[in-house]
Amino acid sequence: MNIVISNQLGVPIYEQIKEQIKAAILTGELSENAPLPSLRQLARDLQVSLVTTTRAYSELELEGFVQTMPGKGVYVKKINDTFVREKYLKDTKEALATAIQHGKLAGLSMDDIHKLMDTIERTNK
Repeated sequence: MNIVISNQLGVPIYEQIKEQIKAAILTGELSENAPLPSLRQLARDLQVSLVTTTRAYSELELEGFVQTMPGKGVYVKKINDTFVREKYLKDTKEALATAIQHGKLAGLSMDDIHKLMDTIERTNK
């Protein structure tokens, strides 16, 4: 797992760490029971404060992606397939709502937006 952080994004660093670890879990790059780097190791590797990595891991635990085992470390939890589907469905709805809004601002009709989506889908096969 390779985490890349940027001070230029305007997104808090703990959030960048959390989202990249979450994506690695959801895509299967990090599998169930895989150990995560220790808080201190990750902080050293990314050259961020321990508070930053602690917050990222805490939020991942609150969201049900990881589990802390005292004295042993932090491990990836089994992810419920229904949960993953619902997450992607929610993300898709949000992305489509934004795309429709942008398309309308560009003067596109819903028919134009559908055609554009069909074109994109055909080119991404």
